[in-house]
Amino acid sequence: MFSVMPASAVRIRDLRKTFGAVEAVAGVDLDIGDGEFFSMLGPSGSGKTTVLRLIAGFERPTSGTVELAGRDVTGLAPFDRDVNTVFQDYALFPHLDVLRNVEYGLKVRRVPKAKRRERALEALRSVRLDGFEARRPGELSGGQRQRVALARALVNEPKVLLLDEPLGALDLKLREEMQVELKTIQRRAGITFVFVTHDQEEALTLSDRIAVLDGGRVQQVGTPAEVYEHPATEFVAGFVGTTNRIGDVCVRPEKLHVRILGDDTGEAGGEAGGPAGDRHAEGTVAEVVYAGAVTRYVVDLDSGDRVVALRQNLAASPAEATRHRGARVRVGWDAAHEFRVAAAPSTDTPAKTPN
Repeated sequence: MFSVMPASAVRIRDLRKTFGAVEAVAGVDLDIGDGEFFSMLGPSGSGKTTVLRLIAGFERPTSGTVELAGRDVTGLAPFDRDVNTVFQDYALFPHLDVLRNVEYGLKVRRVPKAKRRERALEALRSVRLDGFEARRPGELSGGQRQRVALARALVNEPKVLLLDEPLGALDLKLREEMQVELKTIQRRAGITFVFVTHDQEEALTLSDRIAVLDGGRVQQVGTPAEVYEHPATEFVAGFVGTTNRIGDVCVRPEKLHVRILGDDTGEAGGEAGGPAGDRHAEGTVAEVVYAGAVTRYVVDLDSGDRVVALRQNLAASPAEATRHRGARVRVGWDAAHEFRVAAAPSTDTPAKTPN
């Protein structure tokens, strides 16, 4: 007897979307699992938002298919798909209080008043906003408005929640706080999140898996560790974090150790007191950048390559770090931290869309 594999929450096959002469999505295949926090990461023009809109039904594909829980929804309107979307601007009704904003979708679906009130209050508790029912959106902080938008989406109990850069309008500190909140909410709700962002750190922090897009094509799909530690293409290596190319191999900045030659104080970059590694090259420190938690050493190697090494600032002061500018150094790393990348697939498109 053959076992039957469970259907993906979202299954996309050969999805394409053209706008005039521009192919914004150029043959995308994706499988997104039930309960997964899945991110689509890429720069402006990569096609990630267009893919999200195709899943939601806000755009119709030129060709290809979209399935939700094994059901082909390619030709269905947005309201006939078991998904909800949270946008960057939240799209809350300013004249309604928080409770009525959250209840709105249930009211449209003619859920009885007592039942929708119960579900709305539970949704607000799930995003830690119980007690805010009577406030208007204008009386809330940016993070609170974002959580109201999440509650309004979650109250409909969708199989899939689509999030189009929902943290983009928040300041850095609040954005970092809301990243933690968002992951907690997703785990508690147990539903599939499909998250669009151009922020590499955000994708690495939140995701179970990441699809990196460029030119309307998927460059790589993998866990955050796989995408960061083993990028599949040159584009992924350069877009997700910083990559040093040393000859025909690549090494991440935090994997490099910089030792000052002829200086008894020893190591300047990498983990303090750590090994130099079984690979090394010599060069000159071109620049030292103190960045609070870390110091960046920019080194011109004798081979002609320029590399960046990071050192965590456990003890050194800015003055100690900058005195190494112009120093001769040996850069070391472990062979296990090297990787090679292939050139990105050709996009063969004349231009990119703004999504």
